[in-house]
Amino acid sequence: MSGNPLDQPRPMAALGSEPVRTISRDELKAKLDRGDGVKLIMALNRWAFDAKHIAGSLHFDTPEQLYAAIRPDDEVVVYCSHVDCLSSVALYRDLVRRGYRNVRRYSGGLLDWEDAGLPLEGEYATAAVG
Repeated sequence: MSGNPLDQPRPMAALGSEPVRTISRDELKAKLDRGDGVKLIMALNRWAFDAKHIAGSLHFDTPEQLYAAIRPDDEVVVYCSHVDCLSSVALYRDLVRRGYRNVRRYSGGLLDWEDAGLPLEGEYATAAVG
């Protein structure tokens, strides 16, 4: 778990009392660059995913599609738009509750990734800077 309290959802909105295991932008980027096979899942709706998402992300329209595609021993990273967006917290908690053992939340989400000029895909994605 990250030692940064800013990575955690606000206590009244945390959807549970257990801390959320997180991953930093740099660690996530390194895993994606290496092709580690991490399942990066955007926890927002289809419109948001089609508009803009981190390159290589997955999206599922239904929980049934998600749980058919992801195995309990997969390395899974969930994210949504920013640190206070709770869609990724809800998905994280659901995965953990269902026995998925290697789940983390990229709490900075799409805004943090985009602010760093990192690669995005989708209708409204702009080319990465640099």
